Amino acid sequence: MRSAIKRILRNFGYEVHKVRVPCEGIADADLYRPLFSPWLARDFLCKIEMVLEKSVVSPERCYVLYELGRHALGIPGDFWECGVYQGGTALMLADMLREHASTKKLHLFDTFTGMPETDTAQDLHKKGDFADTTLAEVIDYVGAPDTAVFHPGFIPETFTGLKAGPIAFAHIDVDIYRSVLDCLNFIYPRLSPGAVIVFDDYGFPSCPGARKAVDTFFAAKSEVPLCLGTGQAIVCRHH
Repeated sequence: MRSAIKRILRNFGYEVHKVRVPCEGIADADLYRPLFSPWLARDFLCKIEMVLEKSVVSPERCYVLYELGRHALGIPGDFWECGVYQGGTALMLADMLREHASTKKLHLFDTFTGMPETDTAQDLHKKGDFADTTLAEVIDYVGAPDTAVFHPGFIPETFTGLKAGPIAFAHIDVDIYRSVLDCLNFIYPRLSPGAVIVFDDYGFPSCPGARKAVDTFFAAKSEVPLCLGTGQAIVCRHH
């Protein structure tokens, strides 16, 4: 009977597996759902409560950003975020830098007026998407005037005049082919050894151009993008 039910469910695309309940007494047993999920811990959810009000980035993706940001605290260079939208993850990164008394700057790049012109052959997003934000609102929301440096306008024009580097951490969340490629062309050569890039939208079906840009750029590089189950991809600079 059980095998017959499994076959029927498999025909509908489902697989049945026995889930082991964590052993009594294991540390943080309530966070095994069924695998260890620290982004569901109350302390972390409280930390990002305000972030989630102004972000489309889910808690598990915020956790990846937060932990890789902590990793980058000991790497020479500043933090960069390309694609800020309403400022949720920017606030989280700024708070983390302040929490650790870091002197690093957080450089924030966005039009703050919505998506630029897109490549209809590569992208599904359209010009004007994510326009429900303003620079003034994001500056007020993120705060951190000693940490956050805003660069409003179109990428790559907003990179003009910036110092050569170095960069310790970059969050690229610009969704579209041309903008991702422009970010990589400027950021990659300026990464310190051990620096990390996080691509938020690499694995999302709404952003095929973003994945194509990442794969195209790194096809001739020694680094290999690692796609996560969150939809993000990460790259760590070798040297």
